[in-house]
Amino acid sequence: MASEHIVNVTDSSFTNEIEQVKGLALVDFWAVWCGPCQAIAPVIEQLAEQYAGKLKVAKLDTDQNQNTAVRFNVRSIPTIMFFKDGRHVDTVIGADPRIKTILEGKIQHHMS
Repeated sequence: MASEHIVNVTDSSFTNEIEQVKGLALVDFWAVWCGPCQAIAPVIEQLAEQYAGKLKVAKLDTDQNQNTAVRFNVRSIPTIMFFKDGRHVDTVIGADPRIKTILEGKIQHHMS
């Protein structure tokens, strides 16, 4: 399931892996039991490979890392958050059938 281009982040590694990183990062807040999360996982993997070296892609299991999920007010999963130079800049919630197009649009917008 995990791609070599995706890093798994935790409550303890989130600051170093996401908030202290220059550039754009996408964080997928998910859980093992979440069907919609599983449905979008291949899209997250495709984007991680497509934008390798330009976009950091991370996954955070909300069951195992509740402090970070609470800190960013994640109330529904999947939630995909974008961070630019360590600052939260955008959020997409849910598993929309057009999720790849939606996420690519956000990536392009925040990379420019």
